[in-house]
Amino acid sequence: MLRLAWARSSSKNSRVDPARLLSIVLLGGDNKSHSPEQSRDISGLTPPPASDKSPSLLSPRTSQYCFSMTSRASLSMASGSEGQGSPPSTPQRPPNRLGQERSPYLLQHAHNPVDWYPWGQEAFDKARSEDKPIFLSVGYSTCHWCHVMERESFEDEEIGKTLSDNFVCIKVDREERPDVDKVYMTFVQATSGGGGWPMSVWLTPDLRPFIGGTYFPPKDSGRRPGLKTVLTRIMEQWQDNREALESSGERVIEALKKGTSIAANPGETPPPAHDVANRCFVQLAHSYEEEYGGFRDAPKFPSPVNLMFLMSFWSVNRSSTEGSEALQMTLHTLRMMALGGIHDHVSQGFHRYSTDSSWHVPHFEKMLYDQAQLAVAYISAFQVSGEQVFADVARDILLYVSRDLSDKSGGFYSAEDADSLPAAGGSEKREGAFCVWMGSEVRELLPVVVEGATGGATEADIFMHHYGVKEQGNVDMEQDPHGELQGQNVLIVRYSVELTAARFGLSVIKVSELLASARAKMAEVRKSRPAPHLDTKMLASWNGLMLSGFARVGAVLDDKALLERAVQAAGFLKEHLWDAERQIMLRSCYRGDEMEVEQGVSPIAGFLDDYAYVICGLLDLYEATLQPEWLRWGEELQDRQDLLFWDAEGGGYYCSDPTDPTVLLRLKQDQDGAEPSANSVSALNLLRLSHYTGRKDWSQRSQQLLAAFSDRLTRVPIALPEMVRGLMANHYTLKQIVICGQRDAPDTSSLLATVNSLFLPHKVLMLADGETEGYLYQRLPILSSLTCQGGSATAYVCEDFTCALPVTDPQELRRLLLE
Repeated sequence: MLRLAWARSSSKNSRVDPARLLSIVLLGGDNKSHSPEQSRDISGLTPPPASDKSPSLLSPRTSQYCFSMTSRASLSMASGSEGQGSPPSTPQRPPNRLGQERSPYLLQHAHNPVDWYPWGQEAFDKARSEDKPIFLSVGYSTCHWCHVMERESFEDEEIGKTLSDNFVCIKVDREERPDVDKVYMTFVQATSGGGGWPMSVWLTPDLRPFIGGTYFPPKDSGRRPGLKTVLTRIMEQWQDNREALESSGERVIEALKKGTSIAANPGETPPPAHDVANRCFVQLAHSYEEEYGGFRDAPKFPSPVNLMFLMSFWSVNRSSTEGSEALQMTLHTLRMMALGGIHDHVSQGFHRYSTDSSWHVPHFEKMLYDQAQLAVAYISAFQVSGEQVFADVARDILLYVSRDLSDKSGGFYSAEDADSLPAAGGSEKREGAFCVWMGSEVRELLPVVVEGATGGATEADIFMHHYGVKEQGNVDMEQDPHGELQGQNVLIVRYSVELTAARFGLSVIKVSELLASARAKMAEVRKSRPAPHLDTKMLASWNGLMLSGFARVGAVLDDKALLERAVQAAGFLKEHLWDAERQIMLRSCYRGDEMEVEQGVSPIAGFLDDYAYVICGLLDLYEATLQPEWLRWGEELQDRQDLLFWDAEGGGYYCSDPTDPTVLLRLKQDQDGAEPSANSVSALNLLRLSHYTGRKDWSQRSQQLLAAFSDRLTRVPIALPEMVRGLMANHYTLKQIVICGQRDAPDTSSLLATVNSLFLPHKVLMLADGETEGYLYQRLPILSSLTCQGGSATAYVCEDFTCALPVTDPQELRRLLLE
């Protein structure tokens, strides 16, 4: 649709179409291979997600994910230090305007010889008053190619002068301003067939893009234009062909507005849940990789949204072949990920993705949003299967987050870098240096001969056998073309503990203890290595996701410490990221120099995902703690979300404030990717809240939202598996599970433990404690008619408050819930 709209737009009254213009600017001539028709249709089955993996060459021939499958460099993206992404020059230059910012990414560029501006009115006014084009550069602090481009180009005095003299240069942290990033990434994807970071876009003074790409080397390299050439061409075209640039940018934006429009037709209803869910399952099964699990071949991503859909699909298709297959796909994927190198076996947590199909060699960056979603996926797998390994991995993730990504205020940091300085010394950072091991290191650390082991094996022999450690290293050359991992080992579980025990003639208990002791020793060694850069920015949205992680895992495992950490996180959100005076969420806050929480110079108002993820976290926290204050705040936030972002005409929510004149596209995100679409999360939030508050308008709004995305759900549900879960929840009617009793009483706890032990994606849980003046009783007067039976805590399982017979026995409740 977008491709067709754009083609039509660029063929009418047009002297230069956008793709031909791209060729003229970059190559000085007409390159017909860059035609609009060759750009990938972003409304198709596999829309090109904004890739955080590699540079784009501004070519429609780049792969969907913009990867070069033969180059490790294109699979690497993390770098940086606590200050700058590359070692500063000596003496250090005085800071530019970015020195006043709080974003770790912007601060990494504060000493560039570029006259950088943050996104804002000052920069826009300068562009208009001086009649200069804008150079917009977007990235984030743990982005490898962002730092490569900084080191090569933005630290270059000549390039810095060219940029500063001829352009108004704006630097944006995509995690601070996802609204800006989404608009211009949509443009880059549409005009180049791919996308990624760093994103480089040239705009008119009225913010309309006319040329865009991702990474540019400083000088020409083969057919790849260098940044110096690009800047020279754009300066020439701005002088000689400006009308074409401006009109082209205007036409593309108008085409994008039409092509990205999502709205329900009058009277339209959501598509049939059964058909959509089946189609989503078939599409996922088609892309499933059977040997190691996961979806598609290398590079391989965790994709928690897919796994959560498959478990929900199984929950309503338990007796069918398709349901069994969905469950097998999920559990096998989670097992293989837990065994793989993408899982940090020494210091816990999960790396961003695997560069190979077997989950072995990861990109070593760790993101908060991955930890949050994977914790929920693993604890859900534990509920489904009862296998302790899944609960252990969920705990493992939260241990990492508590130790390495937690602020004393209760908030969670955003990310940990992939690159760091080698322990042996040197000024050049290497990918995975903090995480990998040489065989000689392991032997030196674990020299003790194990009593009773076959052949006089040492602890190192046993550990190296179990984790696939080799003397020469275990990373294949094709995974490491730049030699960063030469001779190094990425730990990956090669054998079960039982097989390792049998191999060395030892008991399973003995081997388990030995491996645990060895991992602890290695963790101590890690502490002495140069640490990777930590992005200490705290985002409301990602903190909301992590709130769900601690609440869900804490509830299932009945772990009071995890639940207390969840409550602390919610308190942080309310204290530091909720502006009670203006009644808005704030997007971000930061760790200050004295370890205090700071706001930016101009605090950024929250976006749709900041509301949706926090609301979901609060609903999960209520079900985990049954403290109604979190439910009350969730209702308040939903009202604000509706007021700020709801599209009253077409249904669904805009990603950002639709009245902001600096954001050219009013977008509704239509893909569940590394993070779920906030519309997908909202579909289920609205439904859950309608049951807690008795507000039918929220149930209707959930239906209207789903209707707005009807076309996408019908054609390519694999793009929106989280929204398909919301559609299923609307169809199957949420069970209302009401526990009557005192919250901390043993009989109440037994009933709650039964509910929490089961994977029940279509339920709301509430406590009726007899406090008739309390929040829930005021919202749901019918609760007053539900009472304890025989003086014991009692459970009612209801649909629209039509309830089955009350039960007091946990086993009877379990039977009732599984019917």
